[in-house]
Amino acid sequence: MDIPVVTPPPHDKPASLPAATSRLLLIAVAALFTQQTFVVLSRLVLPVLAPAISADLGLNPALIGAYAGILSSVAMVLAIGAGGFIERFGAWRMCQFALLAGGVAMLAAAPGHLALFALSAVLISPGPGISTAASSHILARHCPPSRAPLFFSLKQTGVPAGGLLAGVLVPYLALQFGWRGAFLATALLYVGLALLLQPFRAEFDADRHPSHRSFLTDARETLRAAITEPPLRSLVLAAFAFVGLQAIFDSFFVIHLVDGLGYSLTAAGVVFSISQAVAVATRILWGWIAGAFVAPRFVLAGLGLVMAAAAATMALAGSGWPIAAVAAVAVVYTATAYSWHGVLLAEVARLAPAGRVGATTGGVIAFIMASATLYPLLFAAILAGAESYAPGYLLAGLPALAVAIRLLRGKV
Repeated sequence: MDIPVVTPPPHDKPASLPAATSRLLLIAVAALFTQQTFVVLSRLVLPVLAPAISADLGLNPALIGAYAGILSSVAMVLAIGAGGFIERFGAWRMCQFALLAGGVAMLAAAPGHLALFALSAVLISPGPGISTAASSHILARHCPPSRAPLFFSLKQTGVPAGGLLAGVLVPYLALQFGWRGAFLATALLYVGLALLLQPFRAEFDADRHPSHRSFLTDARETLRAAITEPPLRSLVLAAFAFVGLQAIFDSFFVIHLVDGLGYSLTAAGVVFSISQAVAVATRILWGWIAGAFVAPRFVLAGLGLVMAAAAATMALAGSGWPIAAVAAVAVVYTATAYSWHGVLLAEVARLAPAGRVGATTGGVIAFIMASATLYPLLFAAILAGAESYAPGYLLAGLPALAVAIRLLRGKV
């Protein structure tokens, strides 16, 4: 059974961990961080390779929005049923499954056919759709309540770490083996990592119920809790607005720098990687602050205000800007739009009904995936119509601004 996470007042002194609990927690955080890193990498491989693929095959860069939309749409459906999958197969097994599916997705994309790119997006979807709910289920069972924001944030640093790895590793592999070879090489990494997790499966999946079958009931309850419970609804709105800005950065930042500002793919990859490296540190920082000093809703509100401003500034970027200025904006963007997840997921775990942490998280993830579907599609449509990246950034920042104001007014 899941153990509901309850965050104590900031002045509470964290309790010391028993040795066995400490060992399991460290194993869980390290393994789930690595798994999260590769889940994020899987959905960034194609966007990072997009300039090379576009040049080789003559595809319109706006098709990235369709790719992201397919991926997120399927992930949204999977997230709704995540609680049932976790209940029956175990959270650890679902993390392994997401990695294996990512490996097969890389193999599917390598031939370079449009239909196979679409299939690749479908195969990647278990990663963002299920693994976050699964990892929340595991951490909620092994993490002390007073340390939840920090440990959830440590695990979620896998998101910017995956972006950092994508910005460094994928262009290197493309340079060495071509963009098709880059897909094949990453496929091997996913299969290997899934196998490395196997020795710990029995211990972390000891709470699973193989006879569980009520997936439809689980899905209804998951959506009901996310929509009808006022505190959870506020977190859903925040996640929807914030992840939209992240999805736009994931899908369009590299090609914006190459296609819109005239940078080389290598230079764009370096800027992307720098921004991801900073986000690793800021995720931990915000988790530490929210767990010890400032109420989580105020941390989330501050992040919303700054990410909206960063998106507006990104809209102003032009070909005459020095690369250092663009990098500075990107750093502020990712330090906020990439760094809220641990704080928000810890709050979701705290507010979830007993035994429903994974399922409740799945409900929130479903709305996150809806946003990750909608934002890139709208951004792509605006880009195709306006032939400019600026309007998309400006419009995408407005919901984050509205949510930040809502949180400052105490709507959690």
